[in-house]
Amino acid sequence: MKKVRKAVIPVAGLGTRFLPATKSMPKEMLPVVDRPVVQYAVDEAFEAGIEHIVFVTGRNKAVIEDYFDLHPELIGTLEQTGKTAQLQALESLLPVAGATSFIRQQSPQGLGHAVWCAREVIGDEPFALLLPDMVSFGGRGCLAEIADLYAQTGGNVIAVERCDPTETSKYGIVGCGADVGSGFEVTAMVEKPAPANAPSNYYINGRYILQPEIFALLGNQQRGAGNEIQLTDAMVRLAQRQAFFAQPFNGRMFDCGSKEGFIQANIAFALARDDMKGPIFEMLEEFVRSHERRVEAA
Repeated sequence: MKKVRKAVIPVAGLGTRFLPATKSMPKEMLPVVDRPVVQYAVDEAFEAGIEHIVFVTGRNKAVIEDYFDLHPELIGTLEQTGKTAQLQALESLLPVAGATSFIRQQSPQGLGHAVWCAREVIGDEPFALLLPDMVSFGGRGCLAEIADLYAQTGGNVIAVERCDPTETSKYGIVGCGADVGSGFEVTAMVEKPAPANAPSNYYINGRYILQPEIFALLGNQQRGAGNEIQLTDAMVRLAQRQAFFAQPFNGRMFDCGSKEGFIQANIAFALARDDMKGPIFEMLEEFVRSHERRVEAA
């Protein structure tokens, strides 16, 4: 069993659901409290033991590469003004030299194509895949949990969570087989099935450990939903040759690719901070009381 040393983080999406904010700012740089969304995925990867991160970028995404680089002018200003805490915080977030690569996806052709673009850097190794829109909250990071299961099973491992059984048509759903460690064997993967046809209510939440054979399948994968190269379609083909396992996530994943999930993540992370939870909680209480008064008056 090969160690998972590398991770792919696709950041080439256009972020159309957040226009006009994303007209000039990558959606991955939108802040959850005081860190950009992509920083949470990077932190989660390094927590799980990842040594090298491959970012798959697109046009107008250079600011992401700049963010993970030194900023001498800013460092100098912080040093001169004695802002030691801010300086230490910036230094703690900076990856070590050589720990990141940036690959360009010339045109948006789907998640499967974005993953395929990283094939030369990943090589013949298993790798992690983190969708940065999905932000892990609570306890250990999601990738660390599936890495634990991978250490027991090998093969391919995906993280899952439960959704309302009536909402399976919003997600990629897996079928549940025999229990394995803290997870279970995956018997099926179905993209957005109707509730009556769903094999379970476990949905794939954006964290994967995949074997390198997925690249050959993605290289000749027919276009699927949205006329894009879909990762799930290639995983279904790979599952005919290799085992897939699922690890239910013990925390919560916020979908920061949606406006609702983005706001929820900001509230949750703010309430988890000692320096913010008091005033934020009071504000939320006042909002709720004001809303109730308006409803009663109506």
